[in-house]
Parts: sequence; C-alpha cells; structure tokens
Amino acid sequence: MDNIAVLIPCYNEEATIDKVVRDWRAALPEAVIYVYDNNSTDHTDEIARAAGAVVRHERQQGKGNVVRRMFQEIDAKCYLMVDGDDTYPPEAGRAMADFILNENADMVIGDRLSSTYFAENKRRFHNFGNSLVRTLINHMFKTNIRDIMTGYRAFSYRFVKSFPVVSQGFEIETEMTIHAIDKNMSLVNHVVPYRDRPEGSASKLRTIPDGIKVLRTIFHLFCDYEPFRFFSLIALVLSVVSAAFFLPVFNDYLATGLVARFPTLIACGFGALAGIISFFAGIVLQTLKHRERRDFEFRLQEIVRWERNNL
Repeated sequence: MDNIAVLIPCYNEEATIDKVVRDWRAALPEAVIYVYDNNSTDHTDEIARAAGAVVRHERQQGKGNVVRRMFQEIDAKCYLMVDGDDTYPPEAGRAMADFILNENADMVIGDRLSSTYFAENKRRFHNFGNSLVRTLINHMFKTNIRDIMTGYRAFSYRFVKSFPVVSQGFEIETEMTIHAIDKNMSLVNHVVPYRDRPEGSASKLRTIPDGIKVLRTIFHLFCDYEPFRFFSLIALVLSVVSAAFFLPVFNDYLATGLVARFPTLIACGFGALAGIISFFAGIVLQTLKHRERRDFEFRLQEIVRWERNNL
C-alpha cells in the first residue's frame, strides 16, 4: 500500500518522460512513480523505467482507459496524477498531497488558468476551449471550479475507488470533475504554474475532435446528473414553441368561429403533449437519481471502512 502514488499516463513522451520522472523523484522521494504507457511507438517505457519509474501498460487507446486501469490497480492514501509532457511543476505536488493527507480533501485541482496558462499556451483554440468548458460546467452545476481540463490533480482513496470511469479519451477530466461535484466530494482549487511543452514535444490533444467529445460529454453528464433541469428545459422549449404557433390559430377561431389550420393545431397539441411527457420524465429520473445517490453513500461507507482497516 503506497502512501503517495504519482500516476503518469503517457503516449509517445520520450522527449520529456526522463525529466518528469526524475523531477518527481526529487520532489517527493517517498512517492512511488507509476508510468502507464498507452501503446507508445517510441521509447517512452524504456526511458521511464531507466529513470526509476514503475512502468505498466494499457493496450486500449485513450487517456480515459489509462486512468481506469491506474485507478483499478493501485492502492494509495494519496494519488497525484500528472501528464508526462513536463508542463506541470512537481514542486506543487507536496502542497496538493497535503490537502489529501492532512485536510481530508477528495480532489485537488491544479489550477493553471489562474496562473500562467494563457501566457504560456501558444494554442489559441485551447485557451478558448478551456474557458468555454469552465464557464459551461460552473453555470450548469452551480459551482466555482477554476480549471476543468487540467491534467494535474490529487485524489483521495475514497474518490478513486468510488469513481466509475466511463470516458475513454481526454474528456476524462470533465467526467471526474462533474462526478466529484455531484457526489458532494471535498474539492480544492490550488493554483499551480504552467509551462508550455518543451521543444520537440507534440501535444496529443486534437483541438476540434477532442473539443467536440468534451462538449458532448458535458451534455450527457448534465442529462445524467441533472435530469429534472435538463428535461424541464426541453419541456419549456416545447411549450413555448407550441404556444407560439397555437395563439394565431386560437385568435382566428375567436374571430371566425372556425379552425382554418388543423395541421398546425394538431402539431401544437403533440408539441404540448411532448412537453408534458418530458416534464414528468424529469421528475421520475430525478427521483431515481436521488435513490442512486443514497446507494452511492452506502457504497462510499464501505470504501471508507476498508480504507480505515487497511491503509
């Protein structure tokens, strides 16, 4: 059982992984450094092993798949997850681990956006995308997370073992954040410096395709975690549209006593009916969500009990 486990998911990071592993060994000498190689075609795994890391492999491509494997295989009091591209300073790791080990935090978010990210990051659309995702999440889920997409995080044992990984790619950070918000986990925003990738290191994030995946994930998670708000919004839109088309038909009826546009009237009726169905679907799903939340708390108690007995 590790006290601190540093988790480094990697794909073709031979240009930086030696420095990352050695820097983390110097910053946290008591930590175990795990490098999970995700089908790299270069020498990432060999270099990481030579630098002193425990190297393991995940054959299913995608960062979400790597995170799932790491969370399943490793038991630790504190988990620190960091990218292998040398963009995050290990000097911040001690403070982030202290939040987990000494202050009962469940997730510490390495906040790049409040420090040097916008100055260091030369990819303009990445800056816009990070700001957009942060705004959407904070608005939808009524919270104040400073950096949604950061790969620099610390986790407690109970978070790691209670988090169901569904995402397969870079949308995993969004999924982790929303899960922690919904399950009332203790979150801490910790400002960390950020430096852009060094020369010769290429980003694996595809701005447009991966950005679309993230936005789609937000949409699905909003539906899953806030079903009443989601379906009530649909019901409101259907009701407004139906009323807008019904009013002219109703005015004509009042004036002439005749319904001249039966197809419009029928469509309005079906639209209103769909809105009513959507509203009550939201009520039912919200009730099921509350039941699932109670079940989750019971499962969390079992995880905490095991943690106390074994860590």
